[in-house]
Amino acid sequence: MEMFHKVNFADYKTVDPIKYRFSLNGRKGVTLEEKRKLGGGYNSLLQTSLPQKFRGYNPAEETVDSSHRAFTTAFPRGFALEILQVYSGPPAIVYKFRHWGFMEGPFKGHAPTGEMVELFGMSIFELDEQSKIVKVEFFYDRGELLGGLMKGNPSEISTNDTSSTCPFLKSTG
Repeated sequence: MEMFHKVNFADYKTVDPIKYRFSLNGRKGVTLEEKRKLGGGYNSLLQTSLPQKFRGYNPAEETVDSSHRAFTTAFPRGFALEILQVYSGPPAIVYKFRHWGFMEGPFKGHAPTGEMVELFGMSIFELDEQSKIVKVEFFYDRGELLGGLMKGNPSEISTNDTSSTCPFLKSTG
């Protein structure tokens, strides 16, 4: 949550901003600054090697603000993260997760379906001696998420409507 809500790396309480590295699906780890250059939050989590013409969501074309709007609009009640099983404890925490929500708003020109959209994955967090996060690795198929978001009929619906009813997401887009 700190990475979505705190701008200054020095304000982080759970992460060592000097040692921290993030990687997705076995890619080379990136620093906090490199993650910010990727567009932060959703963009760093949706990196892809797909050719441009096959990208229903292109993180290279999104900003931190446009990606935040796209997802808070598609999931006005929120997009929950559920830890299904923890396989090991600190200093290396390995767990299986489910990320899910109901697509009740448009996404990138696709009409809402009202259906549950979910993805499953694994993650590894490494902690240092002070219990600060120094490494995060995520493994999942981004197509599980994007396929569900692009099921709705293509439409002329504006994706600028941020009608979130979630008290934590309301007025954040």
